[in-house]
Amino acid sequence: MPDTPPVTLQDVHDAAARIKGVAHRTPVLRSRTLDELVGAEVFLKCENLQRIGAFKFRGAYNAVSRLSAAQLAKGVAAYSSGNHAQAVALAARELGTTAVIVMPEDTPRAKLAATAGYGAEIVTYDRYTGDREAIGEALAAERGLALIPPYEHPHVIAGQGTAALELVEEVGELDALVVPVGGGGLIAGSATAAKGLLPGIRVVGVEPAAGDDTMRSLEAGHRVSIPVPRTIADGQAANIPGELTFSLNQRLVDGVSLVTDEQIADAMRFAFERLKTVLEPSGASGLAALLAHRVAPLPRRIGVVLSGGNVGAERFAELVAG
Repeated sequence: MPDTPPVTLQDVHDAAARIKGVAHRTPVLRSRTLDELVGAEVFLKCENLQRIGAFKFRGAYNAVSRLSAAQLAKGVAAYSSGNHAQAVALAARELGTTAVIVMPEDTPRAKLAATAGYGAEIVTYDRYTGDREAIGEALAAERGLALIPPYEHPHVIAGQGTAALELVEEVGELDALVVPVGGGGLIAGSATAAKGLLPGIRVVGVEPAAGDDTMRSLEAGHRVSIPVPRTIADGQAANIPGELTFSLNQRLVDGVSLVTDEQIADAMRFAFERLKTVLEPSGASGLAALLAHRVAPLPRRIGVVLSGGNVGAERFAELVAG
């Protein structure tokens, strides 16, 4: 691994300055009931209350806002299962450009509708047989668009890291940070920020049990590919870590915990009933790891990123009803 990481704490600070006044500075939620159940002080960073309903707006806006005026005039492209799609679509609208988004055919309807609502053109594909990266790259080349990937981009990673930056600035010393892992951009940026500010902090990733590509890759010491995961946590259905994100996570992530779809649904139910907040499956996985006692040894003060809340009412009711 090179001595200089591709994303630094200064990059995260720069991203924070760029998104200030555009992205929300989301609240930090506390719960005595949760503290008692977990046996620690827990600080929940509510990215489900971010614009577009997920942390992804941070990285998308940071990346799109750095494009030249000439490129903005041509437009941008992205591929995403939903939240990055909405984030790029909104960032494009905010910056006066257009967006074309490649999305799986089975993307939850709420995410498809929201992406279209922000003004994006949607191109669909079959996530089990198609290659979204190849489709996105070909589309961008054909139309002269700037491709903004969901995690394999230093400006996207730095933008995502601003969530952890804000959390540490608000609550101070933390012993551990628990972060959902899909392609690895959120945890790479969050770990960069958290360890830059608190060198002794432990950073723990959480993956659905069916999508443990990052855990396997960290254990193997190289990127490991798995079959496309089938999990309720569609935002974490990556089958291989990103090359850039993995290079950072190898340096900074201390371990990965796995949670089942049932544990994720239980966490969604707990968040709704006891915390009065709505989480999508991917957004609840970090909370699920704590409630299922999957983070060990147990730290005294724990930060958790609730990464998103984009789930339709019918799907939410179906999941929390068991």
